[in-house]
Amino acid sequence: MKAIVAVIGQDKKGIIAKVSTLLYEKNVNIIDISQTIMEDMFVMTAMVDTKDCSVEFDQLRHDLTDLGEEIGVQITIQRKNIFESMHRI
Repeated sequence: MKAIVAVIGQDKKGIIAKVSTLLYEKNVNIIDISQTIMEDMFVMTAMVDTKDCSVEFDQLRHDLTDLGEEIGVQITIQRKNIFESMHRI
């Protein structure tokens, strides 16, 4: 299953490294990734494939949320089909 990961927060060193490491440790593949800095705010979106994920989706969401709190950013993950439904015009 594909999902969208979004990371938003104050820019600092190591955000991409820490998020991608967590995803790697959970056996989640990053399919596409985009990041930018808006003034001093870090914004990243990534499409990931969770089909081989070593934990349930809700646990992955919880782990990403915890990581975000640890490093001072907001991290969310949403199933791709739900994301597309919410953003369809």
